[in-house]
Formats: sequence, C-alpha cells, structure tokens
Amino acid sequence: MVEVAQERLSENAEYVNSLNVFPVPDGDTGTNMNLSFTSGAERVSYSDANRVDQLGRDLAKGLLMGARGNSGVILSQLFRGFSKAMEDKETLNAKEFADAFSQGVETAYKAVMKPVEGTILTVARESAVEGVEIAKETDDIIVIMETVVNSAKKSLDNTPNLLAVLKEVGVVDSGGQGLLFIYQGFLESLTGEKVSLPATTIKKADVTEIAHQENFSNIAHAVTNEEIKFGYCTEIMVKLGEGETVTDTFDYDTFRNHLNEVGDSLLVVADDEIVKVHVHTEYPGEVMNYGQRFGSLVKIKVDNMRMQHDEVTVKGTVAPKTEEEKPYAVIAVAAGEGIHNLFKSLGVSTIINGGQTMNPSTEDIMKAIDEANAEKTIILPNNKNIFMAADQAASVSEKDVIVIPSKTVPQGLTAMLAFNDQAELEVNQANMMQELDNVKSGQITNAVRDTAIEGVSIKKDDFMGIVDGKIIVSNPDRSSAVLDTLRAMIDEESEIVTLIYGVDANSEECETIVETVSNEFEDIDFEIQAGNQPVYSYLISVE
Repeated sequence: MVEVAQERLSENAEYVNSLNVFPVPDGDTGTNMNLSFTSGAERVSYSDANRVDQLGRDLAKGLLMGARGNSGVILSQLFRGFSKAMEDKETLNAKEFADAFSQGVETAYKAVMKPVEGTILTVARESAVEGVEIAKETDDIIVIMETVVNSAKKSLDNTPNLLAVLKEVGVVDSGGQGLLFIYQGFLESLTGEKVSLPATTIKKADVTEIAHQENFSNIAHAVTNEEIKFGYCTEIMVKLGEGETVTDTFDYDTFRNHLNEVGDSLLVVADDEIVKVHVHTEYPGEVMNYGQRFGSLVKIKVDNMRMQHDEVTVKGTVAPKTEEEKPYAVIAVAAGEGIHNLFKSLGVSTIINGGQTMNPSTEDIMKAIDEANAEKTIILPNNKNIFMAADQAASVSEKDVIVIPSKTVPQGLTAMLAFNDQAELEVNQANMMQELDNVKSGQITNAVRDTAIEGVSIKKDDFMGIVDGKIIVSNPDRSSAVLDTLRAMIDEESEIVTLIYGVDANSEECETIVETVSNEFEDIDFEIQAGNQPVYSYLISVE
C-alpha cells in the first residue's frame, strides 16, 4: 500500500504544485508532500517488520524525519496518529483499519494551532468519518478503503466552498489533493490490481542512508577498514533544470545507470523538480559534477565511512564528541549567499540553506540543532511554510530549543537586532518576537499563470508585489512593480527601507529604483544589499 501510494503521489506531485493559490514560482505542496512521504516509504522499504504495529512505527518515523513544509508535517501527523492506532496489533481487522484513519485525524488536528477548514485536514476528517460509519456495516477492508477514497474525493471537490480564495482562483486544496493520491494508491494496492511501478520506486534491496546510520555499529564490526570498497557516503539533492551548469536533460534511467557504475548502495528518488541521490562511492566529486549537468545542487552531504569505522568502539558505539557545548546558537533558514552573510553579521551561528521551493525537513533542522551543540538554541524559519517542521524538530530535540515565528527574511533580520547572547532564552524569545511586528515585508517575483486574486488582475510573467503575504501589485515591468510596492509599503511611521536584490536583478537597477523613490520620500533612509536569493527578484524591508 505504501509503495503504490508513494508512486502515485510522486507521479502527480507537479499537478499538486500547480494547485497553489498564489501564481508564484514556488508552489511546492506537491514536492513537499512527495519528499515527506518518500521518506516514510524509504523506511518501510527496508523494514523487517512482520506486524502492522512495527510497520506503522517505521512509516511514522520516516515521515516525521522527512517532513517538510506545513503540508508534509500535517501528513506526518496523520500517519503518526494512524500508527498509534496500531499499537500492540499484529494485524488489523476492518474496524481497526477504519479507526486508524480517525485517530490520524485527531492527532493532526491537535498538531495545528489554528486548523482551517477547506484544507487537507477537512479531506482527512470527512473521509475518516465515512470510513468509520461503513465499518459498522461491513468487515470488507476494500469496501472501507473505497468509501474513504470516494468521501475524500467529495470532500476535496467541496473545499472551494469552504475557502473563498480557492473558489476565487478556481482550484481545490492542494494538500487535500495530495492526500487523495495517497489514498487512491492504498486502494489500488488493496484491490489486487497489478501495478507496474517504474524504477523510481524504492525497493527493499536498496541500502539506504538511514540503515547506514542506525546499524553502522553492527556493520562496522562485520568488515575491516580495508574491506570498505567505497569509502564516502554521498548524498546530493539536485534542482532540475536550474543553474548555469545545466548541459543535459534529466532521464531517470540514464541518470541512475551512470551513478550505478561509480559506487554501490545507490538510491535515486526523483520527481519533476528534484532528484535525491544516496550512493557509496570513492569519488564524491564525480557524483556532484554529474548532478550539476542536470541542475543546481541544493543539498550536499559527504561522510567518510572509513573514518566513522575507526571511531566505533569495541562496544559498537561512536566515540563522543569532545567539542565543548556553546552557551547559545541561532539557526536561520535562508537562501542566497548575500542573505547568509547578513544573518551571520547579526550573530546567526548556523544557516540552513533553504526557503521557498527548498523547505528543510524536520531531520534537516534536527541535524542543525545537534551540530550547533549549544545549551540554548533559537530557530528563525523565515518562512511560514517552515514553522511546523521547525516546531516539530524543537519538540523532538532533547536540547533547549525555541522557534521565533519569522515569516520572512526581513522579519528574521529584524528579530536578530533584539538578540542578546547574555540574556535568558525566555527574554530573547519575548524581545525577538516583539520585533516581528516592527517591520513590513515585501517580495517581488514573477507570475507563473494568469489569475485574479482579491481584485488584482495578474498575467503570466508579470512581476507581482507581495506585501505581508498579500498580492497588491502586478506589472509587466519589474522596476515599476518595485516602485508601486514601495509606495504602498511606506507610510508616516516608516524610517528605514532596505532593498535586497536577488540573482536575477542587479545593483544598477536597484540604485535607479532607490534614486527615484528617495526623491518622493526624502525623510526615509534607503539601504541596498546583494542577497543573491533565488525565486524573488527583490526582498523589501520597511521599518
């Protein structure tokens, strides 16, 4: 069921992305749900479980660690509750199966501070209710799954009637659509239909990084250092078709076959936008260079397995780190070298490269917390779609961690102005959160389709001005869009305006914009920063 569901979601991830309400080039619900569920499917694929409770725990743990974006975190919570319903059960009967969907809904609703109807939560809840009802009449698990799927379809079709913005744009909820694909995969498997799965499906025989991490102590004693043929555990994530290094068009079979010749323990998972690679090789640089032929590298990780082998003690444990724990660490999520430098200049100790289109997973954030090695840790998500993954990482971590709910890079930068490395964690939390309201955040990006939202008519490829999450400007000329956005953001209380230009803008254009607007607002101080961020031509901060 999990394998087929993973494949159905993967092949439809781009369609789910297209349902994003805002016509911005960062609609990533499908990508986030796909990567999250794939993480759960990976863990299931190498599980030795022969009971449903064990398999449920594997699925839930994989989803928890791989969850990214709010949709991915909600999905992980649905199956966390689903897994809880299986505790101490070797098999499931029909009623228990239906009840598991219901318990998944309860867990997911509790995880969301302010649940909104007309979303994935509604689709999950209404379909679970119908599943429980039909289970009172039948013990046929296929009939129950058919009822869940049909109810999920009906609920999804009704989401525009519950959320006005969905009806205005003419789409159904993207998260609900992703969940429906998963449920359809479940049903397809249960009916016994023969499903032809392409090579992207994860097979049990694949050796994965999680197995390498959790069972390394056992593997280490089975071989000597000299017997490790491929010494570097290498992981890359490639954003397909992006960047100046692209020379080839991605084809899954060609890509996988090439990498299969440079090492072993190969795992390749791909959708239309992202390809994730795990391989043990002797030449990690070759893997990275090959990946860059198809897109930009958005994640790189290389571990020296021979060195790890040497660190394993006779008891099968890794020698503890001797690095002294720091009193404080601040972790910020951001994309763009210039923005990274801005955060570091304000005292941020760790940067997770990510943001729009690159939401880090719960595991990514947990690793950053562990590597920061601090008594007290503060996380700045700088994106509302990263809140839940950050909160989930903080709750799972054994460290003392808080999350400052910064929705944008300008909010994160402003919050850092209130950070004091001598203050108690609660004091910093209060002061930094107070700063979030002292800045207006603007973004300039291009539209990916024609639409109309809240009275703004938008044409594909127009430049949109977004202020605190609301599209207020659409203009075919980028400079005009920036100027109109600035005029809408500046008021009598404004003192400082900062323009951070991205990879597709330049300092000359930015300086011309500032010269124009400064003549209109003579009492405002203007600053220009090179952010080098993707997706958004300009980020604007008004304080």
